[in-house]
Amino acid sequence: MAAKGTEKVKNVVLVGQGGVGKTMLAEAMLHLTGRTTRLGGHAGTKPTLDYDGEEGERGFSISTAIAPVEWEGTRINVLDAPCYPDFVGDAYAAMSACETALFVVDAASGPGTITTRLWYAAEDLSLSRALFINRVDRADADYDLAFATLQERFGTKLGAVTIPMGSGDAFSGIIDVVHMKARHLEGGKPVVTDIPDEFRAAADDARAQLTDLVAEADDEIMMKYLEGEEITQDELEGLLAKAIAGRIFVPVFAGSCVREEGVISFMDAVVAWFPAMADFGRIPLVNGEQLDISPDDDRPVAFAFKSLNDPQNGRLSFLKVLAGTLTPGLELTNARTRKSERLGHLYLMCGKETTDVQSAAAGDIVVVPKLEAQTGDTLSVTGKVEAAAFRFPNSLYRIAIEPDARGTEGKLYAFLEKSADADPTLKVERDEDTGQTVVSAIGEAQVSVLLDRLEARAGVTAHTVALKIPYRETIRRVASAQGRHKKQTGGAGQYGDCWLRVEPNPGAGYEFVDEVVGGHIPRGFIPAIDKGVQETMRDGVLAGFPMIDVKVAVYEGSYHPVDSNEMAFKTAARIGFQKAIDQAEPVLLEPMAHLKITVPDSYAGSVMGDVSASRGRVEGMSAGSGVTAGQTTVEATIPYAEVTDYATRLRSLSRGTGEFELELSGYEQVPHDIQQRLAADYAARRAAGEK
Repeated sequence: MAAKGTEKVKNVVLVGQGGVGKTMLAEAMLHLTGRTTRLGGHAGTKPTLDYDGEEGERGFSISTAIAPVEWEGTRINVLDAPCYPDFVGDAYAAMSACETALFVVDAASGPGTITTRLWYAAEDLSLSRALFINRVDRADADYDLAFATLQERFGTKLGAVTIPMGSGDAFSGIIDVVHMKARHLEGGKPVVTDIPDEFRAAADDARAQLTDLVAEADDEIMMKYLEGEEITQDELEGLLAKAIAGRIFVPVFAGSCVREEGVISFMDAVVAWFPAMADFGRIPLVNGEQLDISPDDDRPVAFAFKSLNDPQNGRLSFLKVLAGTLTPGLELTNARTRKSERLGHLYLMCGKETTDVQSAAAGDIVVVPKLEAQTGDTLSVTGKVEAAAFRFPNSLYRIAIEPDARGTEGKLYAFLEKSADADPTLKVERDEDTGQTVVSAIGEAQVSVLLDRLEARAGVTAHTVALKIPYRETIRRVASAQGRHKKQTGGAGQYGDCWLRVEPNPGAGYEFVDEVVGGHIPRGFIPAIDKGVQETMRDGVLAGFPMIDVKVAVYEGSYHPVDSNEMAFKTAARIGFQKAIDQAEPVLLEPMAHLKITVPDSYAGSVMGDVSASRGRVEGMSAGSGVTAGQTTVEATIPYAEVTDYATRLRSLSRGTGEFELELSGYEQVPHDIQQRLAADYAARRAAGEK
């Protein structure tokens, strides 16, 4: 299959709420264009696109799949993006590679929260947008209500280009408002007829609304229209392409993907009116400049919008060709790493099936194996072109992972790092404070899939454990104590004696002062005392957590000319420091988190109530404006121990509509009851011989 020219490729990403039929729409397009012999995923037929075993078990898409279809001389690269909340990062990446985002909406349930979230993400990316109201054949379908809800939520730019003939069991096809014809399938073949009388009035109304909306795309035609002249059919179709590419009009389609009704009209519209990459003119670069899109530019530039570690094909990089033509054997330089990478093969990918191609022109999407490029990298001849990266959703669900069997820690960490390298929404780190391997993801399901793949692909089983909180200990008053260590065992003994004074040192960390005069402790033993104190501080004295902000002075002591040594004075320092701390009102400190939480106005009260219930304090509120109108941002400081699960909690509080940012912001003293509990737990562990 040869690559097409720039104007012959259209890239459309399917997005929307999970379970509304996005994958079924792509499967219908594959079937109607002859790419598959049966409608995948229906009536027991295996889907072409949801081929991953995890997707079959869970019943939803986990990773973006590509369905390249040929229709009326144009390749339509259909990217079926996962929109389950935990995997929505893939949808953001897929949108960055397309010119149009098609939002699939259920005719019964209407747009959901993910639909709204991705709508504004598409707006940020300056994508053209379209809507497909699916499942109008459902018994509880209400097309008119769904359309009205969409207009209320997304504005008056929406206009129907196809409308259904009936709904539920009475659904019999669609009306093409642009050409004013009725269309339906008979035996899988398209049939075009005149509009039945009972739907004529609805079709006339939709046509009038459509004309009003698209006329705005051309000032001259708009003036003619306002003066009462009719817009011709050719003018209308020309206005549609201009209005969609200019993002001043959002076409709305209707149909049933399972019955494949309305799908052909949609594909006709993609070919006729949807924008190609050249219609965007320029692509923003990270240096503030812009890359001109021209079919005459032969300097190859490609953008890696997705990486995948495939069990069968190894590492695969999904590339959008921004300029020039890619060919096998071509060497390009990665703008991020400055390393040269060779394109060994170019594949068109349909589901899991790959087909070799000999070239890919600007605007097309191909898959290349064995590249080191990561998601967001730009490859070019010079390595000086770098496309501006898109912003992924925050990965704020953090959980620790431990292997089930000892000795598999290395394989576990290697797999996690490899997975994080392919998925920018997944991060892995070793927390030096707690010793845990911590994974940051968008949600629980993403981590669950990760663990299943860890077992299937690396042969390692693991489980999640709660994050350990990096508490700290400090003191509130000045105290002094003697540390004396004397031991005689028949030969050379051990003797060390020192007096220590401890005092709070707020915000200044640890400080050690030598105040010994008169040679009561030889200078050579002072560093040993310092070391003994620091070792004790690392282990903690109250609940086993490191101590901070303590000033320690050694001011008196004695020594034995034979039995004193560094080890003896280090032990004496530990004894004296422990005794002094016991008298200095030791307290436990907990890390505090500053949260910036953004939710629809209706959920702001619930969020603030949860902040108060979590021992937090609200520090500010602000109302959104522009595209964030109707949103409230709440800023609060909350103990970190109370918000390690906040990603899950906020999703419940806001029904999936909320977002937040979190950063640690210092330490504060824990309440007395929590300090007592943690100290008791520490004492019990020590009594049992545990650390």
